[in-house]
Amino acid sequence: MADELIRIVIVDDDPLVRSGLSLMLGGSPTLAVVGQASNGQEGLAVIDEHRPDIVLIDIRMPVMDGLQATEALAARKDPPKVIVLTTFDADDYVLRALAAGASGFLLKDTAPEDIVAAIHKVAAGEPMLSPSVTETLIAQVTTQHQPERATSALSRLERLTEREREVAIAVGKGLSNAEIAASLYLSVPTVKAHISRLFQKLEVENRVQIALCVHDAGLV
Repeated sequence: MADELIRIVIVDDDPLVRSGLSLMLGGSPTLAVVGQASNGQEGLAVIDEHRPDIVLIDIRMPVMDGLQATEALAARKDPPKVIVLTTFDADDYVLRALAAGASGFLLKDTAPEDIVAAIHKVAAGEPMLSPSVTETLIAQVTTQHQPERATSALSRLERLTEREREVAIAVGKGLSNAEIAASLYLSVPTVKAHISRLFQKLEVENRVQIALCVHDAGLV
């Protein structure tokens, strides 16, 4: 049974946040908080020790912030999935973290049941950003250096088959695997296979980066 648990490390410089999240997540029979850390540098060591499935990480911390830690994790082989914790007044940092390899973000005042649901989604490889939130975040980067970003995105998208391109656009719209399957008349396993190929062909680590690429190309 223990092997079925989603193993989590919490990285936040506020001990009350760490304690609250640990207590709340520990109440779920499918989640296990296996470690905590007060900054990114300490977090990387705890992650090495416990090999979690999911890392919940704050952005603004001393010594090493969450963005630096996320970038460091993304450069590793088979890193855990990262969920950024934020108050949403740090949109630039959130977007940079997502682009660096984070799988999504959670507001610190998110309802406990929604935090649990988001963790399960990310662990299963599903998107956890709603279309409206995705658009808000992506709008910040697509309004800057658009010509260069568009050229790069279009070049990468040329590597895709027509069907892969359709799946990429659907990801850019924030659709789940099940929603993509229904809209394109595919099975969910087929959608998952297409998305795995998108990661490779577009040279990205997660669905948010696929969405960024599609938005940069002006396809959504």
